[in-house]
Amino acid sequence: MKKIVLCLGLVAMATLLWNCTVQEESNTTAANEEATPIKGQASVADDVSAKNIVQIAAGSEDHTTLVAAVQAAGLVDVLANNGPLTVFAPTNAAFEALPAGVLDDLLKPENKTTLMGIIHFHAAPGTYKGDLLKDGMLLYQANGDKVKIERDGDDISVNGAKVLATIDASNGVVHVVDQVLLPPEK
Repeated sequence: MKKIVLCLGLVAMATLLWNCTVQEESNTTAANEEATPIKGQASVADDVSAKNIVQIAAGSEDHTTLVAAVQAAGLVDVLANNGPLTVFAPTNAAFEALPAGVLDDLLKPENKTTLMGIIHFHAAPGTYKGDLLKDGMLLYQANGDKVKIERDGDDISVNGAKVLATIDASNGVVHVVDQVLLPPEK
């Protein structure tokens, strides 16, 4: 039952992020000429044997806290969408590094909107990996804010969070990161 709830929440997140893709397509190219996002379903692989972002997160012991946050935000469905999406997925250790009580507060129903904004700040419409992640690049996220990519050879970080691993998904890419990305205060 827990895996079904998880999958449904990740599918909701994918749907929401896909809707943001339509709004951000023109902004991504105009405001960030270095980025060339892959857009539309034509870029999604038809290989049904490849796992999608939902399956990757659900199958990872290092992302149970992220999965719980996505469920609490009601965004599970979004990550199963056709995409393409780029997700920066904080590890459990990254969530544990937050100040005491922050995660517990975010998971409360009354903070669902704030939690949704944080989760959206971890996802970008389009697939960005490898050479597409350039030093100094500003990447638009699903919440409308930008993250800064830094590169030193093969080492990549996003807003200071180190990319620990990259996993291809049938609907995009997952970059495992060592910190929770917090959107700028408005």
